[in-house]
Amino acid sequence: MKLRLKNTEDTDRLAKIFVKNILPDGAFVCLFGDIGVGKTTFTKSVAKYLNITENVTSPSFVILNEYHSGIIPLYHFDLYRLEKEGVKTIAQELDEYSNGKILTFVEWAEYSDVELPNERIEMYLNYEENEERTVEFVSISAKYTDILKEVEREYTNI
Repeated sequence: MKLRLKNTEDTDRLAKIFVKNILPDGAFVCLFGDIGVGKTTFTKSVAKYLNITENVTSPSFVILNEYHSGIIPLYHFDLYRLEKEGVKTIAQELDEYSNGKILTFVEWAEYSDVELPNERIEMYLNYEENEERTVEFVSISAKYTDILKEVEREYTNI
């Protein structure tokens, strides 16, 4: 499924729909896209709809930010600075953060050469003309297929 985001309001609307559909179980989401395409912006909007009260920031320099004040915990990884060899040092954590009623976002998942959880959503953000973005969600397992179909249906029917 590929959706067009014309502005940050569209990103926020998509985040609200996404949260509604992944609750109460959460999800493990790998985020792909160039610098500045909106990976952290989407994460911030999701955090808002999870009622997270902490200030949500990019984990670029700390590798992982944790937020526990919301409906479910949010874990936000950034693999960019680790590169392939460094990701091996946190492989166990990535697996641990794929279980339970939590939401985990992994930015720059393409830098991982370790096995990512088999049950995950991949989210590809791309630049388009006129400051617009496209986002494509891919369910890597059957677990998220119906959820993503519902996200698409709700987003395109508003």
